[in-house]
Amino acid sequence: MHEHAVATGGALPAGGDALLTSGAFARRARLSPKALRLYEQLGLLVPDEVDAASRYRRYHVRRLADARLIVWLRRLDMPLAVVAGVLAAAPADREALVAEYWDQAEARFAAQRWVAARVRELVSGHEGGHPMSQEILTRDVPAQLVLTEQRHVTPEELPVWIGEAMTRLLTAAGPAGGPSAEPFVVYHGEINLDSDGPAEVCVPVDPAHAAKLDVPAREEPAHREAYLRITKARVGFPQILSAYDAVSRWLADHGHTGTASPREVYFTDWDNAGPDDEVCDIAYPF
Repeated sequence: MHEHAVATGGALPAGGDALLTSGAFARRARLSPKALRLYEQLGLLVPDEVDAASRYRRYHVRRLADARLIVWLRRLDMPLAVVAGVLAAAPADREALVAEYWDQAEARFAAQRWVAARVRELVSGHEGGHPMSQEILTRDVPAQLVLTEQRHVTPEELPVWIGEAMTRLLTAAGPAGGPSAEPFVVYHGEINLDSDGPAEVCVPVDPAHAAKLDVPAREEPAHREAYLRITKARVGFPQILSAYDAVSRWLADHGHTGTASPREVYFTDWDNAGPDDEVCDIAYPF
């Protein structure tokens, strides 16, 4: 069998329905027996025939194409759960799924490149400075009644969850006349590969109409906060971390201590904002 035809999903020679033992199949697919057993357990390469007495497993020759596809996808560091989705898709849809995965991978690599440059600055002791610090302002925020949703989330889950939670809370605020101030997201803990927050989405409402509401609410204490206004282009992770660093450094440079968790305050229509439009304040109560 020509390796090129198998690896690319091309035409197989006659005999595609012939059965191979698991050992022969593994050798032809260039898989270790351990990998073949793993793929069987995960439902990626289930045997076509299992002998009732001997429990020998056999695979049709035509399954070699999927076996080699798995090998190629794993060379892209594609998680097995995503590999399963590609295999389950119609042949015409597979290319789009691979392209989507790789677009996401390149975005992750770009983010990691930015983080690596930042870490190199930190460990070298030659930080590039924070030119944004001159843009930091302060303001007094009154006590507010806020509708809230709080959740432990992964970095991948965070953007979708914020959007969905914000939509639910804005809808819930309707009986109280809608939001009384800008919605915000409080980060009670770091959200990264090792920490899942939690994050809390908050929508302020008029306390006079609290009796009309049937969702969790709490009082956000009055406070003074330092904040930095950023554009939509700067909200993306990890670039947004520079804004957090800038406000944190400003507080330290001015002898202030944070008194509550940092937050992102959203004050405009996100969906209709352009990359250069200001959409968000990175704020630290102090």
